Amino acid sequence: MQAVQVMCRKATSDDVETLFQLIKGYAEQGVMLPRTREALVYMIDTFVVAEIGSEVVGCGSLLKLGDNLIEIRSLGITDGYKGLGIGNKLVDILLEQARLQGVTKVMALTYAVSFFERNGFSVVDKDIFPEKVWKDCVNCPKQLACDEIAVLRILD
Repeated sequence: MQAVQVMCRKATSDDVETLFQLIKGYAEQGVMLPRTREALVYMIDTFVVAEIGSEVVGCGSLLKLGDNLIEIRSLGITDGYKGLGIGNKLVDILLEQARLQGVTKVMALTYAVSFFERNGFSVVDKDIFPEKVWKDCVNCPKQLACDEIAVLRILD
């Protein structure tokens, strides 16, 4: 199979509808929190997208939870493009952005534990992230029965 050229860039307001549809697909499966178009417009500067040609095929964002803690969230790849290393590229870009912000602890809540482990994260107890609980979990329908796994990577 021919190698595909994947480019990652900061998301722009032109990407809102594509992000909305991509995230909605994951949210309908119960594996990602939904985001409204309005919320995406508001937080567009926290998103990066992956493109093949001019088609957006993946996304991810960062949410600063504290002085030295940031979360990778809304990380997703369009069906048909999984397994091409796009998620790894998005994580690399997000980790670099965390470094540029001077943050050394990067966490995520996920069902894709092995993916994050391959990207240098370790499984941790989610109770060590009270910042996350108060920012997002209070609004989550799974709040009292969360089955996501917390992962953490400490940057050098």
